[in-house]
Amino acid sequence: MAERKSILLRLDPAVHDALAKWAADEMRSTNAQIEFLLRRALGDSGRMPGGARKMRRPGRPAAAGQAEQDADSQLAGQRVTMSPTEYTGARADRAERVASATDRPNLSG
Repeated sequence: MAERKSILLRLDPAVHDALAKWAADEMRSTNAQIEFLLRRALGDSGRMPGGARKMRRPGRPAAAGQAEQDADSQLAGQRVTMSPTEYTGARADRAERVASATDRPNLSG
């Protein structure tokens, strides 16, 4: 396994405090929160290198037999992100479904 890189990062104290609070809210260390945000920015901009390993999920490492089971259950809790175009398209699809549902005749009573 390749060794992780260490860097010195100078931050405004208010920015650091905000990051530390955000990290605590999401049960991450400040370092893990910074890495999470950097990875998300790289992915959003299409600059995430193909060889980059996935981030370890928060908490203790899984026991050897539970790794596969945890990976499947982790998928259920993942946050789905969409580009603004995908979001607009999804909203338009939903609006169309709602409109077509209200066009149906009311057959009750």
